[in-house]
Amino acid sequence: MSATVFSEILEGLYDNTIVPYLGSGVLFDAKNKQTGAAMPADSNSLILAMNNGNPMAPKLMYEFPRAAMNLELKRGRNFLGQFLTKLYGETEWTRAAVHDWLAEWKPAYVIDINRDGQLQDSYADEEHTLIVGVARITASNFRFQCYHFDASDYFPVTHDQVDPQLPILFKPMGTAKPEPNFIASDADYVDYITELMGGFAIPDFLKAYRKDKRYLLIGMPLNRDSERMVMSDITYDATQPRGWVLNKNPTPKEIRYCKKIGLDIVDADVLDLLNAVGFGAEYRKMA
Repeated sequence: MSATVFSEILEGLYDNTIVPYLGSGVLFDAKNKQTGAAMPADSNSLILAMNNGNPMAPKLMYEFPRAAMNLELKRGRNFLGQFLTKLYGETEWTRAAVHDWLAEWKPAYVIDINRDGQLQDSYADEEHTLIVGVARITASNFRFQCYHFDASDYFPVTHDQVDPQLPILFKPMGTAKPEPNFIASDADYVDYITELMGGFAIPDFLKAYRKDKRYLLIGMPLNRDSERMVMSDITYDATQPRGWVLNKNPTPKEIRYCKKIGLDIVDADVLDLLNAVGFGAEYRKMA
């Protein structure tokens, strides 16, 4: 990573013109407190955890939503919600260093496509707005739920009641708290992405706030269509180029996609970022 590019990114992050966009790679160092096992976060590890450690057919192992759809059809939608709630809402995990870094400077807006609660824990001592993606509901035209956190508890609010001055935590794929809601199966993604493209999965105040922002994709692979489509629509109205993605070994498909959408590939990974901001190996030894 060139020093000039890195300096520009950090300056933009800290003045809130560049938005952190968190993928599964930011959780690489989160461990089960009892067993020491790594937190399932990426597509492959989630499928294995969902299927009792057993691999599924190759066509299902391709992507978590596809595998989740298969098990939803066999065992019901409640199975997925119960699995993800137990995994992320009831299991105790060690803190990921990226989240310790975020907790130190608390950006004004963070997008986190993971389903765990560590980002919310990073803001547990101050007021903020939480936006959670939802799918396949009939009670509302919208595909999001807004919550106000008063530094103690979460309370549901309508999108026109949100204080736009508070930090915004956007969890499009869901979270276990304050109440479990997850985007998991193919059917969830189809519904959510359709409404995202139609403008019904992002509240109006966020549409206004996100204009002319740029993004840093951290731990975010771009080799699967579901995650790419979600990212493309969430980062709509960005300044061009749209931002950067940390990726030391991009595939040809990722290179073509990034060129098309306006993302610069930075030859660095999550560890490089952590080392640069003082939350790398030495920090983890002391933590």
